[in-house]
Amino acid sequence: MPLALIKKKPKNPDSRKSKSPKKVFNRLFENRLIHRLSHKDYRDTVRKVYDGPQGSFLMACSLLSLHVSLGDRLLRSRKFDVRGAKRILDVGSGAGQIAGHLVRYADSDASITCFDLSPGMVRRAIGRLKSHVPRFVVADLAHLPFADGVFDCVTCGYVLEHLPDPRQGLSELARVMAPGGRMLLLTTEDNFGGAWTSRIWRCRTYNRKELRQLCEELGLSWRKELWFTPMHKVFRAGGICVEIVKHR
Repeated sequence: MPLALIKKKPKNPDSRKSKSPKKVFNRLFENRLIHRLSHKDYRDTVRKVYDGPQGSFLMACSLLSLHVSLGDRLLRSRKFDVRGAKRILDVGSGAGQIAGHLVRYADSDASITCFDLSPGMVRRAIGRLKSHVPRFVVADLAHLPFADGVFDCVTCGYVLEHLPDPRQGLSELARVMAPGGRMLLLTTEDNFGGAWTSRIWRCRTYNRKELRQLCEELGLSWRKELWFTPMHKVFRAGGICVEIVKHR
């Protein structure tokens, strides 16, 4: 069944309490395309970006930024432990960066479903992984083609920032997750590094505190914040990376 309607008016995830010069600069530097277009027009723009030449360089960018190796470490070290999960959903699988880790570290009998908005990225992921384990589909995070409560584990790496309103995507993820299911969520934070990411990939950024509050409203509790390395934690780098649990 769909999530119950929340009677209290939700806090606008775009609101920013801090008015420091640093925050103001980050907000001004962000790509604002996501806020100027309708959801349909922006979705079409994103699909074209990732279907095109920019999408073909995504894997190279992930390797150069160390996101592939650092993501591998998260699962290999069991900071996010996929052992025991039997029905895994990889959201916005891109070039198969996280899907590749899931193939290596998930149980051998686990089913892995991967989806992306871009047909071009789905083709690239299939060609790159060359594995019969993941099942790939083309789908939109705002309207998932899956039944309620079917996944006990979700990985969502740098996808939520392509939605103007995170409530759309998080509500859908909460819907398809089983009670007690866990999610690895990575998304772009509203800092200087996030502003650069926003410029390059035409996405938005999120405030950590406000995103956590929204997750709680939707029954998704932040179990723990994760950091790629101690240095990332010291400098608050790498974006928002958390393990989330759906309330039973």
